[in-house]
This record gives sequence, C-alpha cells and structure tokens, in this order.
Amino acid sequence: MTSPHKRVLLKLSGEALGKDGWLFDHDMINAVAQVLRRVVDQGVQLGVVIGGGNLWRGRQGGASGMDAVTADQMGMLGTIMNCLCMKDALERAGCTVRLMSALDMPRVAEGFRADLGRRYLEEGHVLLLGGGLGNPFFTTDSAVALRALELKADALLLAKNVDGVYDKDPRDHADAKLLKDLSYDEALSRQLKVMDLSALLLCRDQGLPFIRVFGLDDPENILRVLSGDAMGSLLHP
Repeated sequence: MTSPHKRVLLKLSGEALGKDGWLFDHDMINAVAQVLRRVVDQGVQLGVVIGGGNLWRGRQGGASGMDAVTADQMGMLGTIMNCLCMKDALERAGCTVRLMSALDMPRVAEGFRADLGRRYLEEGHVLLLGGGLGNPFFTTDSAVALRALELKADALLLAKNVDGVYDKDPRDHADAKLLKDLSYDEALSRQLKVMDLSALLLCRDQGLPFIRVFGLDDPENILRVLSGDAMGSLLHP
C-alpha cells in the first residue's frame, strides 16, 4: 500500500501503550514500532508525539493538591520516558531515530528546532518529539498541533484508546454516537473531546489540512489510515 501523504505527524496515546493503561506494554510497543517501520518503508516522513498518560495523569486523585507547575513538569518527563522506550523499540525494528525534546537535556535528547527536525524527516529518520512544549499549562495536544505546523506536516493522526470522536463519552454513555466527519468549527462549537480547545483552535486558524482520529487497539490501523481507510473521525477546515 502506498500512502498519499508525504509528511505525517502521529500522536500515540500513552495509555494505549500501557498495560491496562499504565506503565509499559512492551508487546504493544514493539508491535507499534514494527508498523512504524513499515510506514517509513513506504516513503512517508514520520514524526511522533507520545502522550504521558500511562505514567502521569496530571493533577488528579492524590496529586490534586500539587503545585501545577511541578505536576506538569512531571508529565513532560513522562513523555520523554515514553519516547526513549519507543526509540529503543524502533531501533530494534531497524529504523534510524532522532529524539528531540522541548526540555533541555542534552545527554538524553537534542533540543527541538523546526528546521533541523524537517531535515531529519527528509533524511528518512523517525522523529520522536518529547517534553511537550517545555512549559506548564500546555497539554501534549498543544504540542502535537504546534509541531505539526512547524514541521509542515500534511496530516495529523491521533491514535487513541477510543476509536474516534463521539458526541459524548462512550465509556460513560452506551448511546454515544461516533461522528465521522466534522469541521474544526463544529468540533469547537460543540466542545467535543478531540483535543484541548486551544490546540484545535491552532489547527483551525493555521489551516492544518486535516486530523484523523482513530483507535490504536490494532497497530495496523496506522497503516490502514495512511492508505486511505476512513475509520474513526475526520476533522478538517
């Protein structure tokens, strides 16, 4: 299968890469790495952002009283750990990988630069992007939206632990309906849980061509979406 897309930014749910949503499911991580190698073999330039929900879920539960800046810094470090784990799996799968971080940690990752990131993509490396945006109060949704625009991606793929965008949370409502096609304006006006609203606004205002939201229950879904499968939900200007 040949993808119509030249450069893609993929966001992987951290929870979807964990065992029952937590820590690391190495079988799943290795399976995803094998799929990503096949994506690159098709000639697709691939950037990847991984959420940190398998390691840290923000100011929830017992952490609700934490200082917000400290809690968010812990979340950013969680995304770096996930990137390192995926980097190892990708290299074992035969990929060349570059890890760039919004946080300064030169012994672990390069600092992010859009021009250098684009060069790595053109050279055929998988580009892992960790550390969020390096600042508190911004989610990995904001990071993936901004990086997609900075790297001039022609598609943003959100691989989640749910199989698309619903009119209400399908985990709480048995009658929730999958929404297959949405404009950015409609998703914003209905405040649907695609990504945080500031990230979606950025995608709309900067004209990101489209976002495809789909489930990561089967890693092969990444290849199916790239070949044109209409699974999940499509968002567009």
